[in-house]
Amino acid sequence: MKALKFIAIGIGLFFASEMQAQISVNVNIGTPPLWGPSGYSDVRYYYLPDVDSYYDVQTSRFIYYSGNTWVHRKYLPNQYRNYDLYNGYKVVLTDYRGKAPYTYYKQHKVKYAKGYRGAPQKNIGNKPGNGNYKSKGNGNGKSKGNGNKKGKKH
Repeated sequence: MKALKFIAIGIGLFFASEMQAQISVNVNIGTPPLWGPSGYSDVRYYYLPDVDSYYDVQTSRFIYYSGNTWVHRKYLPNQYRNYDLYNGYKVVLTDYRGKAPYTYYKQHKVKYAKGYRGAPQKNIGNKPGNGNYKSKGNGNGKSKGNGNKKGKKH
């Protein structure tokens, strides 16, 4: 009888340890994008004054006004499809906690008007394919839109 109790307890502990292993799996949600400003890994929102939008680091979604409501989308609206997130200024909202940063949109729009540039920012990562990092095959000056037109006579 005692042996049966020990076996039952052993099986219970085995399943409990298995459940613990399943529960402790960590999903990495909320990693800042490579175009985000470095030094702010614990911030949830950026305000992008050039495109009147917010970026939610936790959900990896842009928040912008569309129609009569604020929407959360994976991409910026079509009129900003060519906007360069690496070169655009990001206002880091360090003093906001909540789920609706646009509550203060009127203040943000006035304080950080289009074209706003605060302190210089360095991105977390390099812009891919633009020759701004050193690796084999990059930096040849032929990237589209980099202002370096080799072989063209003026």
